[in-house]
Amino acid sequence: MPHSLSPLAWIESAPRRELYFFALFRVLVAGLIAALVFSPLSMLVGDPRYPALARSVAVGYLLLALLLLFWGRNERYMTLIVFACALADIAAAGLITHALPSASAGVAMMLLFNIAAAAMLTPLRYGMAIALLASIVTVLEYVWTQLDDGNASRTLAELAMFTTSYLALAYICHQIGQRARSNQALAEKRGAEIANLSEINELIIRRMRTGVLVVDAGNRITLANEAATILLGDGEGHGDAGPPDLASAAPELARRLQRWRNGWTQDEAPLQLSSDQPEVQPRFARMLAHSDMTLVFLDDATVVSRRAESLTLSAMGRFSASLAHEIRNPLAAINYASQLLEESPAIGEADRRLLQIIHQQCQRTNGIVESVLGLARRERANPENIDLAAFVRRFVLEYRQTLSVENDSLEAIIGQPSVPALVDPKHLHQILTALVHNALKYGRVMEEPARVRLRVAVQERSPVVDVMDRGPGIPEAVAAQLFRPFFTTSEHGTGLGLYIARELCRANQARLEYVAVPAGGACFRVILPGPHTLLPA
Repeated sequence: MPHSLSPLAWIESAPRRELYFFALFRVLVAGLIAALVFSPLSMLVGDPRYPALARSVAVGYLLLALLLLFWGRNERYMTLIVFACALADIAAAGLITHALPSASAGVAMMLLFNIAAAAMLTPLRYGMAIALLASIVTVLEYVWTQLDDGNASRTLAELAMFTTSYLALAYICHQIGQRARSNQALAEKRGAEIANLSEINELIIRRMRTGVLVVDAGNRITLANEAATILLGDGEGHGDAGPPDLASAAPELARRLQRWRNGWTQDEAPLQLSSDQPEVQPRFARMLAHSDMTLVFLDDATVVSRRAESLTLSAMGRFSASLAHEIRNPLAAINYASQLLEESPAIGEADRRLLQIIHQQCQRTNGIVESVLGLARRERANPENIDLAAFVRRFVLEYRQTLSVENDSLEAIIGQPSVPALVDPKHLHQILTALVHNALKYGRVMEEPARVRLRVAVQERSPVVDVMDRGPGIPEAVAAQLFRPFFTTSEHGTGLGLYIARELCRANQARLEYVAVPAGGACFRVILPGPHTLLPA
């Protein structure tokens, strides 16, 4: 098979090859007949009955065979070509049998192959017609010989056997050819399906987010998909084939693989294969039971952690809802008791002011509980058109009552007298409370008092509230994980404050962003919808 010809093209060229071999056999037969007539081999068959006829048939058949060798390979007209060639073979066989009676048996035997080949390459009716014509020509040649000199070289029994063999062989060979063509078509169909499945599997493996490596016994990487190549940090150095040696690309991964091969317990700790890539969780598996090839799966640890966080958040949501229900009862009792104390005439003005603070904080805590319940139930916000400037002023005045005046400070910076916004007031109160609490807790340098500023402004037609402090700021590595649930830098923190604040912002079509301050400190920006923004129902 030529190297430039694909297997599928080679299979599709089968009719042309069959016609070529059929024509080549015809040339061989014609050359043999010519040799029996013109060469010293003629003594093997005796003297011809009609020398002139034998020479004419030998030369004409050889020329015809050579012509068909170059012309008769067009599979488009294969049936007509094969039928015409078979008629020429039958005519030549009949004439040469009559001219060389001593070679009649050999010619009849060679004609069997021509009939069989023609029956395989043509429909059944054509194949049976060729066999029938060969039988008729054989009988006519016998009758011609009997009428000519009465010295026939064949017996009636031999004649009957050949005619029967022609018909039977044509039918059997046609069935064999039909079965072969059916198997070939089925093989082509299965081959196409296998090729498609192979391409699909290769595409799936290549596009998998999990990195897949195939490593041999010498720790050479024989296959790596795109995710593995990126995780190894070698996406440009080795192309799609991946790095050649695992020890040079990822020494720690090679060490863990060797420990796993030696029967050690697999290390479950994530590892980082490249400085600019996330951590991965490696898993190993043998490709076959007794094979030295190993499959290495590289799972992105961040995806695993997000799944764990999702499950934890789901559990925390149910826990928070249950806890919020439990808090509401004692909270209602405290609120009711403070209201009763306010009605007592024996309460002084200073104590009455303290009772008002208790009542206000009960109301605020109840709002937080309601917000947590709404977040756990995925309830939508109830946005209202509010004056953001007035809302922040009231918030600052209320929050100052809980601060130590001689220590921390909280101020509002409002450049415009009125800033309209569309937001749920309860949610906004909880968001600002969480941000201010963090600013007062972490926005201080050493033992100095914290200074927190709430700035209200309008940026690109959107109302904005900035919560700023003058603390040490937030490192870049920590800033990238600020809004992840359960991430905290404090031993006593839960890591849910900023996460809940961001979720409440999302419920109100708002955005919560961290803005780095070059001069020092930190800034959390709440970007709210404008007063005429339509929230989805």
